[in-house]
Amino acid sequence: MFTGLIECTGHVVSLRRGGDRAVLEVAAPLPASEIRIGDSIAVNGACLTVIAMQGDRFSFDVSPETVTRTTFSASQTGSSVNLERALRLGGRLDGHLVTGHIDCVGRLESRVNQGNAVVLGFSLPRDQARMLVEKGSVALDGISLTVNTVTDSGFTVSIIPHTLEKTTLAGVGPGKEVNIETDIIGKYVARLVGPHAGSAGLTMEKLLQNGFI
Repeated sequence: MFTGLIECTGHVVSLRRGGDRAVLEVAAPLPASEIRIGDSIAVNGACLTVIAMQGDRFSFDVSPETVTRTTFSASQTGSSVNLERALRLGGRLDGHLVTGHIDCVGRLESRVNQGNAVVLGFSLPRDQARMLVEKGSVALDGISLTVNTVTDSGFTVSIIPHTLEKTTLAGVGPGKEVNIETDIIGKYVARLVGPHAGSAGLTMEKLLQNGFI
């Protein structure tokens, strides 16, 4: 589990593909003395397991599912990535609960300066857009952000100078693809009220029977 508060940025050293797996190597200023083989680190929002370390370089196994669901399929040597180590129980949760499980890839459609902030507009698949709500949370490349506005196929977020300085968002322009994790609460609600909840779904009668109204 993560918070969406980026610890540092690093860069891709290589993405080696072989058969049905890939190995991602990242160089980053993480405290190697505090990291062990098997630890989880969110790389651009995707929860990956450390399988090897050497100096400031960290290697991760990347499953076919992860490659398919994320922007790793287009990763290039030298490209910047956001990094966050797993949340420790008892620590402060200053962002929001982020699982590190990417839901989809979104695309930056607009970038507008607004006072001291930058408003970014993203498009994403409609089935994922329904998981977002105005003033709810979303993670973009692992960054915890508040949703400004939502449409059927997109949303906007406002980026403050600190976030621009500490993450990879400073250099993104229209057309750039990002990993998106929608709010975990929205996923559970959608599952409960959707077609998988049974033919009747969530009804006023059920809410009454269970004491919600």
